[in-house]
Amino acid sequence: MCADTPDYKDTLHLPQTEFPMRAGLPKREPGWLERWEEIGVYDRLREKEGRAPFVLHDGPPYANGHLHIGHALNKVLKDMVVRSQQMMGKDARYIPGWDCHGLPIEWKIEEQYRKKGLDKDRVPVIDFRQECRRFAEGWIDVQRDEFKRLGVTGKWEKPYLTMDFHAERVIAEEFMKFLMNGTLYQGSKPVMWSPVEKTALAEAEVEYHDHESHTIWVKFPVVAANIMQNSQPMKALEGPEWEEHKAGAREQAAELEDAQVVIWTTTPWTIPQNRAVCFGPGISYGLYEVTGTPEECWATAGDRYLLADALAEEVLGKARLDDDMWRRVRDVSADELKRLVAAHPLRGVEGAEGEWDFDVPLLPGDHVTDDAGTGFVHTAPSHGDDDYKIGREYGLPMTYNVMEDGSYRENLPLFGGKRILKPNGKEGDANKAVIDALVQAGALIARGKLKHSYPHSWRSKAPLIYRNTPQWFAAIDREVGDGKDQYGKTIRERALTSIDELVTWTPRTGRNRLYSMIENRPDWVLSRQRAWGVPLTCFVKKGAKPDEPDFLLRDPAVNARIVEAFEAEGADCWYADGAKERFLGGDHDAEQYEQVFDILDVWFDSGSTHAFVLRDREDGSEDGLADLYLEGTDQHRGWFHSSMLQACGTVGRAPYRGVLTHGFTLDAKGNKMSKSLGNTVAPEDVTKQYGADILRLWVAQSDYTADLRIGDEILKGVADSYRRLRNTLRFILGNLAHFREDERVEASEMPELERWVLHRLAELDRTVREGYAAYDFQGVFQAVFTFATVDLSSVYFDIRKDALYCDEDSLRRRAALTVLDLLFHRLTTWLAPVLVFTMEEVWLERFPGEASSVHLVDIPETPAAWLDPALAAKWERVRKVRRVVTAALEVQRRDKVIGASLEAAPVVHVEEAETLEALKGVAFEDICITSGITLTADPSPQEAFRLPEVPGVGVVFERAEGEKCQRCWKILPDVGRHAHPGTCGRCAAALTEMEVPA
Repeated sequence: MCADTPDYKDTLHLPQTEFPMRAGLPKREPGWLERWEEIGVYDRLREKEGRAPFVLHDGPPYANGHLHIGHALNKVLKDMVVRSQQMMGKDARYIPGWDCHGLPIEWKIEEQYRKKGLDKDRVPVIDFRQECRRFAEGWIDVQRDEFKRLGVTGKWEKPYLTMDFHAERVIAEEFMKFLMNGTLYQGSKPVMWSPVEKTALAEAEVEYHDHESHTIWVKFPVVAANIMQNSQPMKALEGPEWEEHKAGAREQAAELEDAQVVIWTTTPWTIPQNRAVCFGPGISYGLYEVTGTPEECWATAGDRYLLADALAEEVLGKARLDDDMWRRVRDVSADELKRLVAAHPLRGVEGAEGEWDFDVPLLPGDHVTDDAGTGFVHTAPSHGDDDYKIGREYGLPMTYNVMEDGSYRENLPLFGGKRILKPNGKEGDANKAVIDALVQAGALIARGKLKHSYPHSWRSKAPLIYRNTPQWFAAIDREVGDGKDQYGKTIRERALTSIDELVTWTPRTGRNRLYSMIENRPDWVLSRQRAWGVPLTCFVKKGAKPDEPDFLLRDPAVNARIVEAFEAEGADCWYADGAKERFLGGDHDAEQYEQVFDILDVWFDSGSTHAFVLRDREDGSEDGLADLYLEGTDQHRGWFHSSMLQACGTVGRAPYRGVLTHGFTLDAKGNKMSKSLGNTVAPEDVTKQYGADILRLWVAQSDYTADLRIGDEILKGVADSYRRLRNTLRFILGNLAHFREDERVEASEMPELERWVLHRLAELDRTVREGYAAYDFQGVFQAVFTFATVDLSSVYFDIRKDALYCDEDSLRRRAALTVLDLLFHRLTTWLAPVLVFTMEEVWLERFPGEASSVHLVDIPETPAAWLDPALAAKWERVRKVRRVVTAALEVQRRDKVIGASLEAAPVVHVEEAETLEALKGVAFEDICITSGITLTADPSPQEAFRLPEVPGVGVVFERAEGEKCQRCWKILPDVGRHAHPGTCGRCAAALTEMEVPA
């Protein structure tokens, strides 16, 4: 440029915006949160009339600690659902809630007591419950702020809490529906029990970890000629049948004289509770004789063992017997086995005081396999589910040897006071004591250790046991006497029918998981032996047995007094002095009844939330059904499950129309997060370093149906995607500074390039709406992100920069500005459910009013007329050829032949006539950002540049001829021939139009 050539920079329409390149999210996001609260965004949305409701019912997190990354994943997903549904025209309501009762909080208060040297049992129960309440209240405030910091919208000032008085009233009321409809019963059966926490646990409160157990192989001697008189009779074989059985047993025992049934168990402490041995009717069994023994062996030559053939060699090997030290004598049929009676292995042990001087029957059991063990299963009905079922079928007696702390009852011979587990969760002395007694009795042939997956409490992390104890149950196969039979007559029937006929599952596999769980589950254990929760509000008649009609008091008037008191005073009133007399009133003699003080399983609490949130709140659901429950996949055995059972027992069907499940969060290497491993990622740390929008974007970019990985490198990648998207938005904002509404161009008048962008917008609008409706946030974001960074930034913006900056009042410039305005409204609303802070920032940059917010508007309707498949097909051809040209010019730039593409005027050889015609119908030099271009159907010369994926196109590089325009930088032959020095014809005309002096 000559020294006297004017500087035309100020004549360009360059982007103007204060929207910063660097987001500064950690510092700026809290300000937007305050702003939303000040203008009342959530409540203002509720004022929009005529909208169909959409209710996502919040599965309540537990109020006992800071949030972890799994909480963040869950709440962000919920927020994206609510915001997207709202912006698609729904009245999308979100009432956050908290689970407040239960053992974790009670455990924390007990820990505080132990540190202070206090005994919980000496503290008045109401005082203890009040401390639990205060503890929960404190953490609710903490978690509420942490959730809000993630940009989660909702009715935060009025959440639901399971410990609110109304909630406690409804939970009790829902329980009493089970009482009144006949599904509540008291039974004595083995349940998963925590000796450390001294309470029964639900399956959802159990997790599995590796555990080393004792293993023992125990001999049960077959009783020979004389069956002892105190052999336990079986219900199925009473009277003459029992006598026939004993006669058959004597006959078989004579043939199998001195044989011993060998069992294998990993729970030696259950042997004192043994009442039978089970065999598999379809398993092949044999009689095996020991012919010789090595030193230090518990087996003796002449011993004869009954074993499954598939396991005999392994068992005898465990007994240290080589292959030449035993022989198989003969087959033993299932018919023979079912006639046998064995002696308890502790019979006659010194000091046993006759406790185990009884016989145990051999019984068929379908649960017995020959995959491991011996083919015979030691059966203790009080300590196992299969054992209990066998016991029920054959009338085996239950035992009550194990106390709530996992110790044997004090008066149990040999083992009184011995503990299965110590208070700290470590192994006690019970297993060793039982093993020593069996050794003394000569009842073992082998012992060992086994590391295997074993149930543990998810709170104390201590091992669990199965323990028989009186508990309260909801019968899921008993007909519910409420007449709400549309989905079935029993809770199980209603649940299974609801799963298939009422509920939509995302992903579909969630259906199969919950269906199989409910199809096979036992009755629901409702009771817990703790203090902090909603009590089982019922009374039992003293002296009555659980199966007697008057055992449970079923009186609507009593129930009404209870719910009235709970509504006014909360559940604490159940524990107040005189509560029994108060609730029974003058209708019943208080001396004739006992008040139940067990508390409800907390899963019943959270399972009842549909009643006091969806049904009772004004902002709940019109029909009491949620449109969506959204939780982690572990909630198939948790909240999804308990809510289903609870609602099927009270309203006759599921409480939800849709269920969405997400995976777990893992570290960057795919490992489970653990504080001990130091690989946890705290949401607070992410928001401090990157901002909540980056965390939200991580969620949106991930496939939440699988487990999600997170770590520094992953977050850096997310932040890079964010920056690219931010640049796209900044370009739009900068150029819209020049947009005037009176310059808007109708779609039909726009150039083809703009109409192609409108076509893409129409396609994307459908993708976004369908994706949000299907909760496919990854699909939505990837589609929008690719469009923004490829179709727009790399193609459309790149092409139209020249017109936007250099044209004055051309149609293409006004059309481009119009398209940028249309893009602005769609990109901000499409992305607002994900990037809640950034889209607000973008919106306010353009519409800075006091009450302005992108979250108060809907996704704009996109005209279907914008769809133009024929035009899109044409521009697909154009873009393919453009790729070849830009790749060819990149080679020249890399080799430093040119510095910019405007220095080129390539020759493009195109074989296909239809493609060549398409290229001639557009300003292809502008599309390729060159100063000139020559299109020809001539065959490509050998030196032409080609791309294998675009056949039939070759590019020959040629330099542009002419001078460089000092305003637009194109190299054209006419530069310098116009009134304005150093300009091309287009720029000279623009300067004249702008009245810039020549």
